[in-house]
Amino acid sequence: MTGKLTCGVHHIGLTVPDLDQARDFFCGLLGFDEVGGVPAYPAIFVSDGTILLTLWRATDPLTARAFDRHANIGLHHLSLAVADDVSLDEVWDKVSAHPNVVIDAPPGPIRPGSATRHFLIFIPGGIRMEFATPFA
Repeated sequence: MTGKLTCGVHHIGLTVPDLDQARDFFCGLLGFDEVGGVPAYPAIFVSDGTILLTLWRATDPLTARAFDRHANIGLHHLSLAVADDVSLDEVWDKVSAHPNVVIDAPPGPIRPGSATRHFLIFIPGGIRMEFATPFA
């Protein structure tokens, strides 16, 4: 067999402190659909039609440790694609107005001289996310 052995992302699982807060962010703010779940786990599955996220609640959110991108091995951030600059600005307007979102980096070029734009935030619950236009 030759060639690549994989063909993209199947799903991404994120541990969150509050499932309702995470559902509100992804479904209420970003327009994802809730497409399933496992109440006993407890977990919900959300999708924008392209990516599937598994969101599960930490067993004890009060004692759970937040990821430290400088000290831990693991997912540094989740980056979601947007169609274009207009879409990036629309998402920025929505998420930057959310009272529980922390801005990490405002919209700008992904690197100096690049036409690709992005921004980074911490969503409610503390997970670091990026939104980015296509590579140019």
